[in-house]
Amino acid sequence: MAEASGADQLANLHLDEVTGEKVSKSELKKRQKQRSQEEKKKEKAAAAPPKPRQEKTVSAEEEESQLTPNQYFEIRSSKIQKLRQSKAPNPYPHKFKVTTDLRDFLPRYESIKTGEHLKDVEVRVGGRIYTKRVSGSKLVFYDIRAEGVKVQVMCQSQEASGDVPFEQQHEHLRRGDIIGIMGYPGRTAPRNRPEGELSIFAREIVLLTPCLHQIPSEHYGFKDQEQRYRQRYLDLIMNDNSRNVFLTRSKMITYIRRYFDERDFVEVETPMMNAIAGGATAKPFVTHHNDLDMNLFMRVAPELYLKMLIVGGLERVYELGRLFRNEGIDLTHNPEFTTCEFYMAYADVYDIMDITEDLVSGLVKHVTGGYRTTFHTQTGEEYQVNWEKPWKRVDMMGALEEACGEKFPAGEELHTAETNDFLKRILKKMNVDCTPPQTNARMLDKLVGEFIEETCVNPTFITGHPQMMSPLAKYHRDRPGLCERFEAFVCKKEIVNAYTELNDPFDQRLRFEEQARQKDQGDEEAQMIDENFCTSLEYGLPPTGGWGMGIDRLVMFLTDNYSIKEVLTFPFMKEEANQGKEKKPAAEVVDIKPQVEEGIRKSNSDASSILLTEHELYSAQVALSRP
Repeated sequence: MAEASGADQLANLHLDEVTGEKVSKSELKKRQKQRSQEEKKKEKAAAAPPKPRQEKTVSAEEEESQLTPNQYFEIRSSKIQKLRQSKAPNPYPHKFKVTTDLRDFLPRYESIKTGEHLKDVEVRVGGRIYTKRVSGSKLVFYDIRAEGVKVQVMCQSQEASGDVPFEQQHEHLRRGDIIGIMGYPGRTAPRNRPEGELSIFAREIVLLTPCLHQIPSEHYGFKDQEQRYRQRYLDLIMNDNSRNVFLTRSKMITYIRRYFDERDFVEVETPMMNAIAGGATAKPFVTHHNDLDMNLFMRVAPELYLKMLIVGGLERVYELGRLFRNEGIDLTHNPEFTTCEFYMAYADVYDIMDITEDLVSGLVKHVTGGYRTTFHTQTGEEYQVNWEKPWKRVDMMGALEEACGEKFPAGEELHTAETNDFLKRILKKMNVDCTPPQTNARMLDKLVGEFIEETCVNPTFITGHPQMMSPLAKYHRDRPGLCERFEAFVCKKEIVNAYTELNDPFDQRLRFEEQARQKDQGDEEAQMIDENFCTSLEYGLPPTGGWGMGIDRLVMFLTDNYSIKEVLTFPFMKEEANQGKEKKPAAEVVDIKPQVEEGIRKSNSDASSILLTEHELYSAQVALSRP
């Protein structure tokens, strides 16, 4: 019976021609119906028109990020030119009222809680856009910076006010633009983290000044050293460290001025151009006065003028200013640099030492909060410097005798030919090279640099200089042939030079004549005789202490920069190799025609005046617009 039942069931099965299986009649119908429906779906899909391909929308900012710098500049210049013509909006408005300093904004509203908004508080700030993030058509975020502070700006369409619609307020704004923001303080309430970011919720944003160039991304930054020096403005935009260096420099100069002002010193200004380059042993720059048809020297030091003011009765004077020396350019030297010099009647070198310790150690405490700083050299050496007074004092001749293992000639013999032979022998013995001319002063200076300066990491006074190395210093009261002078060194570099001033007109004349002899021997840095200064001494210079300090070098040590270029806003740079390949300025890119200005004239051969032609004016304006 069981076999008969199985045979009956097999007879009732039907072949599924698609799969080759035998299935029941109901199962077969079910499969056939399903296949029929699938076939109809395919036919319908094939007959339907193709669906449009949905492409990911790309913002204008993302598209522009793919452009080359020149492409971006030309496109951006053209767009801004259209705004200049349409004034919708004016890309260069005259005024925007700023009522809030971002440096005060952050601490003042730091206590705002997540999600809290102070809509009754109006904030009006100006700043530069560093990042722009678009989230749909109704929400835009900016990170702006001003006065070294960064803050987020949140812009929502429902908060927008003013005459310009939300989209038009933001469509023209790009990274680097300077904008004005009107809004209120608040803290965002993000979904993905518990604490929001203190922000300005903008009601209106105004373009104040567009940036025509791509600024470097915050990720990669602006790190090319040479370009940072050449484009200091961009360096300051991108690098907070550079900004902090110059703020520290300003703070130091302010402290120095206040120090002298509080001690009854008078700040004065002396000539930058002189008929004689005097006051320091240095090679001067030469310039020419056309009307007088005479050469002049850019000043290498203000010393002689300042001492003439002491003669005139200004008993405490100081000057902060630029000096110019036509010498080598390296990590610690720039052709023009800043110094402070002061002269104090009735003071001597020992008083000046005390003032130096007090001024500099107080300055370091004021700027850094303590007396200890760290300085790194180009080779990676790290110096831990203690600026606290009192400072170490080293006698020059004694230290050289100890370093060289020989007794040096007496002070009054240091200028002789015999000493010249002795110093040449010492140089050879100690394997020290001194380039010509090998005067006694130059060879001694070389030995000091090799064996004394190299030991001066903490502030150190080097004293007891020979008279023939110091033509403006007074002779030592106890040691013949030496003078009352000191140099202060830190991190193996000189920062201060000072002495009891020579006020004997007879002695001063002899010193100048010795300098003239050294100049005849080929020393271009030796000083010339200044007859007017010699005459002033004949009227009587009271016993006086004088002092000079290099500002740039001190800034280097306190900001931990081994290159002087880092502490000068615009250091001297060699001409760029590709400078001849000049790019077009913005005005030329958008084909702006120059206008003839009344009063711009040129002189012809018969001394009459004619207006410049349009072509000449255009060429002149283009030339002036180029860096």
